[in-house]
Amino acid sequence: MALSLSYPGVYVQEIPSGSRTIVGVPTSVAAFVGYTARGLDNVATRIFNFGDFERRFGGITRDSLVSHQVKHFFDNGGGQAIIVRVPKPDSNAASVELVDGTTGGGADDVSLTLTTRSRGAWGNSVVASVDYNGVSDTSSFNLTITDLATGDTEQFPNLSFDTASPNYVTVVVNDPASGSDMVEATIPAVSPGGRPIQTGIVGGDFTLTNGQITTIPNTADIDITISASRPAGEITNVAVRLLDQDETVPTSVIGVARMLERKISNALNAELPGAGVKVMPSNTGLGLRIVANFDITRIPDGVDTLLTMTDVSLGALATFHLDAPSSNVAYYWLGRGTDEAAQENAQAGSDGVQLPLNADLVGSRAAFTGIYALERADIFNLLLIPDATRPLVSDPDRLDTNLDPNAVYAEALTYCEERRAFLLVDPPPEVGDLEAGVEWISGGLTVAGANAAANWPRVRLPDPSNEFKPRLFGPAGVIAGLYARTDSARGLWKAPAGTEARLRGVQEPAYKLTDDENGVLNPLGLNCIRSFPIYGNVCWGSRTLFGADARASEWKYVPVRRLALYIEESLYRGIKWAVFEPNDEPLWAQLRTSVGDFMHNLFTKGAFQGASAREAYFVRCDSSTTTQVDIDRGIVNVVVGFAPLKPAEFVVLSIQQIVAQS
Repeated sequence: MALSLSYPGVYVQEIPSGSRTIVGVPTSVAAFVGYTARGLDNVATRIFNFGDFERRFGGITRDSLVSHQVKHFFDNGGGQAIIVRVPKPDSNAASVELVDGTTGGGADDVSLTLTTRSRGAWGNSVVASVDYNGVSDTSSFNLTITDLATGDTEQFPNLSFDTASPNYVTVVVNDPASGSDMVEATIPAVSPGGRPIQTGIVGGDFTLTNGQITTIPNTADIDITISASRPAGEITNVAVRLLDQDETVPTSVIGVARMLERKISNALNAELPGAGVKVMPSNTGLGLRIVANFDITRIPDGVDTLLTMTDVSLGALATFHLDAPSSNVAYYWLGRGTDEAAQENAQAGSDGVQLPLNADLVGSRAAFTGIYALERADIFNLLLIPDATRPLVSDPDRLDTNLDPNAVYAEALTYCEERRAFLLVDPPPEVGDLEAGVEWISGGLTVAGANAAANWPRVRLPDPSNEFKPRLFGPAGVIAGLYARTDSARGLWKAPAGTEARLRGVQEPAYKLTDDENGVLNPLGLNCIRSFPIYGNVCWGSRTLFGADARASEWKYVPVRRLALYIEESLYRGIKWAVFEPNDEPLWAQLRTSVGDFMHNLFTKGAFQGASAREAYFVRCDSSTTTQVDIDRGIVNVVVGFAPLKPAEFVVLSIQQIVAQS
């Protein structure tokens, strides 16, 4: 911008450098696709440690190979992962119908249906509560969703049944960005249009004088009995003294609530340890709301408890404005609740039996399922599909094997090429010895490409789901963690192999290779896992599936290919600013500077061969790369080259004897 020179003196003008910094993308975000015990179905979910996985996906289970490999990944140095849960095809979601309670609970009285967002038995621990506290009108309510197994809670205040409201229940709860992670809400086409009634018992309002309750007499003992329908038959007509004669009477609604909560809970707990109630002000703030509050660790069936109160003393319930309570369950229980009060037709969630098959794992691009759920992930660098090579029927840890690994890996590799990601291929369980390994890499594995690598043999690790007994697993999770650890410590241009490439947690490889046997597999492009004295179990190979000597591919080595993918992705994202800029020399100069700075930074870190920058890389963007024809077509060409570091696979040590000269 031109300066306004208004007086004699010295003026300072800041001039933009013209250089735009290109930031490198992450290098080792691992995407895992397959079955987990719980979690959102076919949603790419980012996690940062195994604790996140346990909380969101249910932790380690025997038939979830994803859960085991995710742990192997983090144990070996992984820092970020993306999980795509593929449910069992024969699994079901948990659900429950809530009625408005005004017309007798017929089929047309369904106010709202709540269904878990993902399938599986995990949904049977989800409950919902409804209240009207602080809502704006008679069509609104507050909804709280709780997972009793994890303690996770979601709250949605002031939801509305008014279709014109921005808080319309289905719009808010089902919003993919800010809605519930646990449930979906649906309203039947035929509906009374009324909000679900509040959970628990809701009484009428007290009359306050000068802000205080003055209508509760203490001239005699006030007694009631209370029964609970859950657990069935275990709590019946429990005597409760609400107020002793001459006892000091609280004058506030909250004070009365605390008194009743203490006395009712003490009486119930004496009959059934773990039983109690919560008493709180009602939505008006002038009445009481009583909700069963049973310890679910001691009384699992107490979740949908229905309380019934009966007068003993004349007018006892009326005194506390509980004379005509609307009796309802304490929580609406998805999957397990009985047809009672305003809760009907609970459908149990089930895990199913059949593990995901080819079509489930591959999924649909249009529906964003399977591997294509990753379309909604910003970036991933490594792709693992543990379910593609499940144990054989003869294996003690057998899982059903109705799979074609080649079909799954073929789709996955094509997708990795699109996303500039790298596929880690596990060997099938039947590849148990050298001959089988040669056959598999030579023809049994029909997938080949520069964006993939395979490691063999499978590895033995402790199984936390079976008292930590040894169990064979595909090595991909361990290897992905090794990639991440090497990237962090040395850079992704360092081969993730060698004596430093220790495999943490691995007890031993399933097959112990000799040097000669390693020498058979390495030229075929199969990366071996070896066990050495002192060094332990290590990765001893770093070739892509294009790494067989016979192919003579320029993408022979894993670090070379991963470095190229890193550069491509970083530049792809880093020069988007150039789109729609004037296509002339100033733009070309800016591109040369930005890309050159990025490449030079890699050079100084040791990513390339060459003693000087000129020997290590080049960046071209000028009239020689972008002709007038290109300019007329709206194209600018940037040509980048680099001299990759290639791993030293063969270290030749020559020893010569010095002969004494006479």
